Amino acid sequence: MGQRPLRSTAGGNLPSELSRFIGRGGELAELGRLLECSRLVTVTGVGGVGKSRLVLAAARGAAEGAQERYCDGVWLAELATVLDPALLELALAEALRLTDHTTRPPRTVLAEHLSGRRLLLVLDGYEQLVDECADLVRELLRRCPGLHVLAAGRRPLALEGELALPLSPPVPEEALALLTARACAADPTFVVTEDNRAALVELCARLDGIPLALELAAGRLRTLSPAQVLTRLEDRFALLTGGARGGLDRHRALRTAIGWSHELCTPAERLLWARLSVFAGQFDLDAVEYVCAGPDLPVEEVLDLVGELLAQSLLVREETPAGVRFRMLETVRAYGAGWLESLGDAGRLRRRHRDWYVGLATWCELDWFSPRQHEVAALVEAELPNLRLALECCLDEPDEAHLGQYLAGTLWFYWAGCGRLTEGRHWLERALEPVDRTVSEYESSRLKALWVLGYVAALQGDAAASMSALYECRDGAAQSGNAVAAAYAVHRLGCLALVSDDMARARELLGRALEQYRAAGELNSNVLMCQVELGMALAFLGDLPGALALCGEVREICEERGERWTKAYALYVLAYAALDAGRTREARLLLTECVAINHVFHDLVGLVLALELLALVTVAEGDPAEAAVLQGAAEPMWDGVGLRLFGSGYFNAPRLMCREQAGELLGAERYAACGAEGRELSREALVGRALRDPEERGGGAGGVPRQAGRPRGSRVPRGAAAEQPQP
Repeated sequence: MGQRPLRSTAGGNLPSELSRFIGRGGELAELGRLLECSRLVTVTGVGGVGKSRLVLAAARGAAEGAQERYCDGVWLAELATVLDPALLELALAEALRLTDHTTRPPRTVLAEHLSGRRLLLVLDGYEQLVDECADLVRELLRRCPGLHVLAAGRRPLALEGELALPLSPPVPEEALALLTARACAADPTFVVTEDNRAALVELCARLDGIPLALELAAGRLRTLSPAQVLTRLEDRFALLTGGARGGLDRHRALRTAIGWSHELCTPAERLLWARLSVFAGQFDLDAVEYVCAGPDLPVEEVLDLVGELLAQSLLVREETPAGVRFRMLETVRAYGAGWLESLGDAGRLRRRHRDWYVGLATWCELDWFSPRQHEVAALVEAELPNLRLALECCLDEPDEAHLGQYLAGTLWFYWAGCGRLTEGRHWLERALEPVDRTVSEYESSRLKALWVLGYVAALQGDAAASMSALYECRDGAAQSGNAVAAAYAVHRLGCLALVSDDMARARELLGRALEQYRAAGELNSNVLMCQVELGMALAFLGDLPGALALCGEVREICEERGERWTKAYALYVLAYAALDAGRTREARLLLTECVAINHVFHDLVGLVLALELLALVTVAEGDPAEAAVLQGAAEPMWDGVGLRLFGSGYFNAPRLMCREQAGELLGAERYAACGAEGRELSREALVGRALRDPEERGGGAGGVPRQAGRPRGSRVPRGAAAEQPQP
């Protein structure tokens, strides 16, 4: 099975509690007992009954009280926005903070990561993919003996050994406490008195104590008295019970509560509610104003209407790295979606949603080459559920496949620069499924998707798929006269030659691509990356002055434009040259900046390359034990990138030199022990360690004192003479 994968963050990823969890003491105790008895426990119940809050409360308790049992953490995967079965495994990998650039199936990556770990995985909102989720959970539980799963959904997974806890609404006392607490949160002046207590108790009873219903009612208590709320509910109770004859009362009560909130909304608020249902996950005000506004809903009124829906607890406001965003609870969203369908406006709104996110991706691609690069990455990360919906919308319509190709290709910077190669390839291959070799008015979109697919496949180490896509792009560009697409195809073929150790061909192709870019007036992160890759080829061929000139120019342009992602790769080449010249202090400074940038963007390829070279710098500084730790930490990272060091003798040369020198100074046993220490580091701990100044480290890792002086043979060997990488 290979080396144990890199640990993420041992503590897990549970979100902070935004409001106090109230009641449910008996259910929490029972859930704890069930978790002691089974590796798979599901909490089931109607939407709005409080499943998510209960499992999160139980998960927090498990994280605090069962640290030995779940020593690798408690991890939450929220699945409600995952609609495509092909993305389920990627969603779990994302929740576990796994970055895998390889062509290995995500299920294999998950199983290998979890196989040697003891953790609790919390799955929330899997109903729309219950069969696929059950199949995945079954396999993971079989292959990973230390894995425990706590799930929340409207139905069980129906797996052998599963213990289910059907969740009913809270008892009357807890329901009243919840309603009161949420009412006080909405209006700090609210108090329970002898005059309103009976109405509050009756309100809880009418709503069957369903937490979501009570939360909605609490929002109304800002403006209405409990008696007024009760009267308005009673006036509509017969009308809004709905549901199938013989259905569960709590299903009807939940629909009553949401329908009652809908009835109390103004016509404009109802219309906005329905239109907001086209969003997935979080969204911002700009998107709402574009997608939802129209002649019947003036854009200048949208902000106030959003405020009203917030006040009524129909929207949730959240602070995120991408700014203030809004979210609609899934049950509330589904109710609005039903109204939108009944209005006959769902198709038009989905197209407006698609158009907004196609435009957003276009803007983000342009803004990637700017000082706002990090903000762009955070924005696309936050908008990923909506971008997925937009891609689905494009690909569901055969006549709009070109839009899917354009959108999937335009997001190249996110797929390649932010650790999303596997998902990017999924969408690119889907977008290119309609094979049409005829030149059309949308040919540029197809060509873009092709060169991006070739780029992604090359980074994954899939040379055959990369060459196929890039040759098709090159031939199509020649047929249609698309000079820009031709340049990208030549560039990525040169990149493929670079990682395949064909340095002469890489130098020729990358140089030609640069000439074509300049002739076409193209300048962006890709063009600068081409120049960096040409610098790499020259450095490997021994032309360090040429490499320094090219990458020094890139560094200057990046600093002038505020571009950081490509700059990190230029710093790698400059550090390579500095180390070759014996300037270890300069090489370290360059590489620590490189590591910091790649970590921010989750670029695993750039990060692991920098760490490998930093290990050799560390040997040159006289600390072979720390170098061995860094090498050990890099090993499992390569499992997420693909073929170790691309299978390249050139890229492998620093690793071999470091291994030889550190092993000679430490001895085989100590070298192996330090490597094992590195393999156990989380990525965050590893990066923090790599960024430390050598003087802060004191003694070497693993109790080995630092060696005095500079080790022999500090010049980096050329790949032609280097041993091929170890499998």
